[in-house]
Formats: sequence, C-alpha cells, structure tokens
Amino acid sequence: MTKIALITGASRGLGRNTALNIARNGSDVIITYQSRQQDAEAVVAEIAGIGRKAIALQLDVSDVSTFASFADRLRTMLRKTWQRDTFDHLVNNAGHGDMASITETTEAQFDKLVNVHFKGVFFLTQALLPLIADGGRIVNLSTGLTRVSFPGFSAYAAAKGAVEVLSVYMAKELGSRGIAVNTVAPGAIETDFLGGAVRDTPDLNKTFAGMTSLGRVGQPDDIGPMIASLLREDNRWINAQRIEVSGGQVI
Repeated sequence: MTKIALITGASRGLGRNTALNIARNGSDVIITYQSRQQDAEAVVAEIAGIGRKAIALQLDVSDVSTFASFADRLRTMLRKTWQRDTFDHLVNNAGHGDMASITETTEAQFDKLVNVHFKGVFFLTQALLPLIADGGRIVNLSTGLTRVSFPGFSAYAAAKGAVEVLSVYMAKELGSRGIAVNTVAPGAIETDFLGGAVRDTPDLNKTFAGMTSLGRVGQPDDIGPMIASLLREDNRWINAQRIEVSGGQVI
C-alpha cells in the first residue's frame, strides 16, 4: 500500500522541499498552508508531475481551537482521495522566526513562538493521532540553535528545545503502536525563514558559513532529502533521536 505523508507548512521553503522529496521516494502527500494557497497549489501540481497524489489543506498551526475541525476535514479527504481512514507519516514543519534579545522580546512575540513551535505541535499531533496508522512515523523540526547559542534566538530556541523533549516522550508513549518519533535539527538554511535573513543578508550568511565546518550555510536540498529518508522502511529502527543536519555547525 502506498504511504501517505502529511507535512505542515509546506507551501514554500523547507516544507516544500521536504514534500517534494517524500513524493520522489514514492509516497503520496498532504501539505498544509496558512495563507499562501496559490503556492500550495503549485506544490501539489509539482507532486502530481512526479506521479504521486497530493492535496493541500489550510491550517493555522497556532490556533488549537481549529485542530478538531481540521482532523475532520483531513478524514474526509483521506476517504475521498485514498479510500483510507489513516495516513502514515506526520512531519511537523510549520514555523516562523522572530529575532530579539531576551531584554527586548515581547510577550506577544514569545507567545506566538510557543504557540506555533511547541503548543501547536503538541496539540496538532494529539488531534491527529487517531488518524496516524500504527507503524507510522512522526518527524518534528527543531533547530541547531538548541545546541549552540546565537544572539536573538532565545525564545525560538527554547520553544524548539521543548519540542525535542516532547519528541522523546512521544516516542515512548507511542511505541506500543509501533510509531517512531524523531527530531531533525537543521542549521542555518537559505530560505525565506525570518524574512530570508540568512539567504539575503550577506554578513549574516557569512557569519553562519564561518561557523560551519563545510564552509557554507545549508540549502533546502540539504535537509528535505534527509527528512524524507527518515520515513523510508530501511530507517525503521531510528527512534527518539535528535538528528542535527547542519554541515558541522560549531564543532
């Protein structure tokens, strides 16, 4: 039976790259988007061009109150598109960046980071667990900034650190269902994350490149294939791990 993967926040950037690589590995794909419907539909078309089925569903991962209705919509689309009641793989990718020092971080900034990167991951996964097939996989996205510090990312990194701990607990509690859970922690990547800061700010790009043993910052193609590889059957024994994909950042 063909596997089905759901990737949140996959209309662009790292999520888009991950969705395309999962499709190239032979899975069908469900992507979510917050507001960029046209971009999401373009990703769906790209996946169809690979020869896999794909759909896009709107979702705001910061709004827990919508998760039950999202699960209902997802259940309906699974039956309509695949004649199934479950999907196999969940990639909690959706996120945003907000850079501020501890002294300048506002409560609103803090709350949004926690709601998107931690609370949203916790309760969306909870809402979708009845739809995840036994023997499935969950991949939660973290960051290399939970291992090393960089000024301005305290709240963001703390929220991602919470996700890393959560992933271990998920792996333990879901092990009886054969569901493996891992965390992928990218280093600095050239995407439009944080307004494209790493991609479009030469000094920042140079700074992160100098922190990396391979001498450059990452590209989406450095990360998406790795996430897709975690979902392959031959990686079934990897569980409860934090896997940093950073080209050797600060070693």
